[in-house]
Amino acid sequence: MKVEDSKFINLEHEEIKFPFGNFYFFDRIVVSELKEGVHFDWKKIKIVSDLMVMHYGKENKLIYISNRVNSYSIEPQSWTRFDKKYHLFTATGIVAYGESGGLSVVLERLFAKESINRFRSLKEALDWAIKITR
Repeated sequence: MKVEDSKFINLEHEEIKFPFGNFYFFDRIVVSELKEGVHFDWKKIKIVSDLMVMHYGKENKLIYISNRVNSYSIEPQSWTRFDKKYHLFTATGIVAYGESGGLSVVLERLFAKESINRFRSLKEALDWAIKITR
């Protein structure tokens, strides 16, 4: 389920659309929905990251949820680079639909410094994020 099709679209947020995907900036929660076939590399991550810093500031700690409604690839080491440069995320969640999505979560966990939580629905992920931001 996409954010725009969920009840969470009614929460206060800012939606940012890029050619490679949509990002939803909620109160201390960022949800990404990348487009089909995109390769999410450092160049794209940096664009989004700079925008997050402008929106939230350097001192706020955020929760990042990757809502994998489409199939795409990422450079896992780019997130290590991101963490060294920005230090923005306190928790990360991935909504993986199906078994192939679950396998990519296992791979990403190998590269991540912090734990990555896997969810089977957007509702489950956002309920978790809202609970830990209170």
